[in-house]
Amino acid sequence: MAKKPEEPPKGAPAWQSTFADLMNLLLCFFVLLFSMSSIEKEKFEAVAASFSQAFNIFDGGEVSFGEGALVGDGVSQLNELNIYVNSMGMVDEAQKDKSKDADGESEDTQKEALEEQLEASEKLAEQIAAALEANGITDQIELNFTSQYVQLTLQGAILFDSGEVVIKDEAKPILDKVGAILERYAGGTIEIEGHTDNVPMHGAKYSNNDELSSGRALSVFNYLIENTTLEPSRIMHTGRGEYMPVATNETPEGRSKNRRVEIRIYNPLSPMY
Repeated sequence: MAKKPEEPPKGAPAWQSTFADLMNLLLCFFVLLFSMSSIEKEKFEAVAASFSQAFNIFDGGEVSFGEGALVGDGVSQLNELNIYVNSMGMVDEAQKDKSKDADGESEDTQKEALEEQLEASEKLAEQIAAALEANGITDQIELNFTSQYVQLTLQGAILFDSGEVVIKDEAKPILDKVGAILERYAGGTIEIEGHTDNVPMHGAKYSNNDELSSGRALSVFNYLIENTTLEPSRIMHTGRGEYMPVATNETPEGRSKNRRVEIRIYNPLSPMY
């Protein structure tokens, strides 16, 4: 009796299943690429090269991701993908340029605002300088200004005895004239700061320079409130102690400059006004 021939195995050949899996993986890969919002060409080519090395294990499989090359044997070229990658790069560069333009405009706006504030302070300083000269107290008061305020500096020796916070009688006419100037030109915030040198306090009413500087700023504040029509809610007073010197504390002249009271008049364009 003749032997019955063996039936061929059912289902698709093993190579066909492997090839189908490969095609599915490639399809998913390209779908992910097109779903990206932006692509950097250099990184994309690096990823493509790694895929190329991985897929070359199949004999006869021509896998390449260069321009105009084929994926597999006669599948499709990537010219359109290359155009897409380049167009996404152009969009990304346009977004960066737009961001740079916005930053540039912001910097220009800030610069213009700063210049306007500086001009306002300069104008206010000129008016106050003329008032100081008219009152004959230019020699007793130092005048400076920033983009935020005009500053009047009175040396501590003019206002107070050593280690004291009580305003000297001979200093009161000067403060009266300063108060009149503030009434005329200070429409917003006024700040009074007391400063000292770094010499420790010994046997005085105040245990340290912080307390002394705060007491002196408060004395000037109280005098102005009692002798002018300035609104107390617009005047700040603080003591900065020895921590903001304007000269060296190694010499008597330097320490004398550091013992001072500063009165700041904020201009109308300042955020502190």
